Amino acid sequence: RGVASARHVDKMASTAAGKQRIPKVAKVKNKAPAEVQITAEQLLREAKERELELLPPPPQQKITDVEELNDYKLRKRKTFEDNIRKNRTVISNWIKYAQWEESLKEIQRARSIYERALDVDYRNVTLWLKYAEMEMKNRQVNHARNIWDRAITTLPRVNQFWYKYTYMEEMLGNVAGSRQVFERWMEWQPEEQAWHSYINFELRYKEVDRARSIYERYILLTPLVIVHPEVKNWIKYARFEEKHSYCAHARRVYERAVEFFGEEHMDEHLYVAFAKFEENQKEFERVRVIYKYALDRIPKQDAQNLFKNYTIFEKKFGDRRGIEDIIVSKRRFQYEEEVKANPHNYDAWFDYLRLVESDADAETVREVYERAIANVPPIQEKRHWKRYIYLWINYALYEELEAKARRQNSGERTRQVYQACLELLPHKKFTFAKMWLLYAQFEIRQKNLPLARRAL
Repeated sequence: RGVASARHVDKMASTAAGKQRIPKVAKVKNKAPAEVQITAEQLLREAKERELELLPPPPQQKITDVEELNDYKLRKRKTFEDNIRKNRTVISNWIKYAQWEESLKEIQRARSIYERALDVDYRNVTLWLKYAEMEMKNRQVNHARNIWDRAITTLPRVNQFWYKYTYMEEMLGNVAGSRQVFERWMEWQPEEQAWHSYINFELRYKEVDRARSIYERYILLTPLVIVHPEVKNWIKYARFEEKHSYCAHARRVYERAVEFFGEEHMDEHLYVAFAKFEENQKEFERVRVIYKYALDRIPKQDAQNLFKNYTIFEKKFGDRRGIEDIIVSKRRFQYEEEVKANPHNYDAWFDYLRLVESDADAETVREVYERAIANVPPIQEKRHWKRYIYLWINYALYEELEAKARRQNSGERTRQVYQACLELLPHKKFTFAKMWLLYAQFEIRQKNLPLARRAL
């Protein structure tokens, strides 16, 4: 037996040595397009053809006696209750159930269903609306009032409840009740549209004084409680007064608005509306004062509409001088924008100064000169100072001519301009002989020879 097993082992070893492992040949997939191409339309068509026939609806059942009716009601109620039991949070199931009971004139059962639904989700707005609408539809006024009261107490920030409640009371002719609901609503300081609804409600019954008091609370509830103080609301209040021919009240509203916003929060729309109001009252001087006051204080980039309306006003009611003032103001605005964009644009400063010298008073001209000379060239090289130095020269000449026009012989302001310029120049790097000569000639004209010699 031992010899046989040894021979068997030798035979297996020789067989294993004689075998060679043949590698597997990978199958090449046929990547050629199929002979029959299938399109999406074909797939859809085949699916439609193979679609199983729909089952026909069950035949309509005719109820002939009370017993069959009760059986039908029992089956439907069981179906509704099963749906609710499966998922209590699906409010649509509750509403369908209640509406079905309502269709059978089972109002008490419908109420019970709505109450059960509110226990599940009292924050659902649709549920409250459907409940109240059912009561109103069935002329259950007191029940509807009760539901609206509960709704606005539970969810006071849902405006739809308040709108429908006040509308119901007004349709019933209960004006006092509707007003009471509005007053409860206003205590929550709602959005602007709610206040306007209350105002329009009072105006429908010719209660102008009540509407005025609502406007007062609408904008400023108390000096410490500000509700909706936006500019547009002040304008609406003033136009309300103007519409009802209370012009003095309207003017007072505009004046309060201007005082309320002050100079820190000026809005061009307020001043345009104020000016147009005065224009309607034929107070043209007041209009000019309003426009000029606003244009002097509101930043130029925020006063485009204001300037446009002022121009239209002057063209309609102004004289030649007024129109020229408008044109000058427009050019001043353009120059202000240029020098603001580049303060070292001395050519723009020269144009601006020529404009104000031809039109403005002396203080305004001096202010513009001071702003211009404050923009000292950042580099101390003579070529960068050549245009700048002429600002000083023109300033000094203007002061001298201004003093001569006023018959002032002292020329102290002109002397201060020359001396300030000479102190500013970096004489160790460069100087301007022209400036020294002009200063000396000025002192000679003033018959002040010692100062002229010192300058030379």
